[in-house]
Amino acid sequence: MADSAAEASVDRALVARVLLNDDRRAFEQLMRRHQGMVRAQLRRLLHGDEAAADDIAQEVFLLAWRKLDQFRGDAAFRTWLYRIAWSCFLQVQRRKPERAEDADEVEPPAAPAYPADLQLDFERALHRLSDAEQAVLLHCVQLGLSHEEAAFVLAMPLGTVKTHATRGKAKLKTWLAAWQSETAQENPA
Repeated sequence: MADSAAEASVDRALVARVLLNDDRRAFEQLMRRHQGMVRAQLRRLLHGDEAAADDIAQEVFLLAWRKLDQFRGDAAFRTWLYRIAWSCFLQVQRRKPERAEDADEVEPPAAPAYPADLQLDFERALHRLSDAEQAVLLHCVQLGLSHEEAAFVLAMPLGTVKTHATRGKAKLKTWLAAWQSETAQENPA
């Protein structure tokens, strides 16, 4: 907890330098501190499309620069950036023509601790969730935001975020139950 408080303090100081002195180096530091997590969020939302994630990340930081005076500090700076990134992602999605996602296009996440089949089944199960459930689980589970932070980023009521998280996890557990039973048989206690 001390680390996140220290990070938030550094972010607030950098924001203040940008706003008070038009300090571009301070903004560059903010960008460096948070560009990795913004790109990670966007890559996950875009199912691994790094080029598109990088393009949107540039847009996110341009918007952050232009709207930095609107950062009130009600949420952590990283949460504020996640919200901008989420909004930019939604804008890009609205501009895209609708198309069905091929199962062959789904790439499993790089996590060598799990069998490739499980990774693929997990990705496919995630894609079966509603868009809202996917978004909530991405932000709460994969990005580690609290329910309150995810509610801010996604502009959803807190209760709705909790409901989507609970339902999404329950669906994944049901859909991936075969893997759970296989694991239990392979590793008896």
